[in-house]
Amino acid sequence: MSAVNNPASGTTPYLKSMISCLSKVMDDGYKEDFRATHSGLLSLSTKKMYDTSQVRIVNFFKFEAFKDPNDNAILYIIETNDGSKGTLIEACGDHTDPLIDKFLLGVQAAKKTGKEIN
Repeated sequence: MSAVNNPASGTTPYLKSMISCLSKVMDDGYKEDFRATHSGLLSLSTKKMYDTSQVRIVNFFKFEAFKDPNDNAILYIIETNDGSKGTLIEACGDHTDPLIDKFLLGVQAAKKTGKEIN
């Protein structure tokens, strides 16, 4: 069962923690680490920059902490137009990164206008 190809169906016991989810998606080939910047989405290993039309959000997983809401996070599973596959992690609460939100809104807008990758 692939974490990426089968969105949450309620029967994904191996996705109980971010560590187990990261391990699963890395096994599925999503090994690149991405970071949102003012210029776009940066691949941390290749230093290549992607704009919103070059990125597709394949899936995402939200992790909620029981004790401290500031420990919440979202794991985005990403593919790019040149075949790079990886993840982007967004902290929630007081540590939210506005660059991630801005980039994700741009990806959604590109999708609505038909400019996203296929």
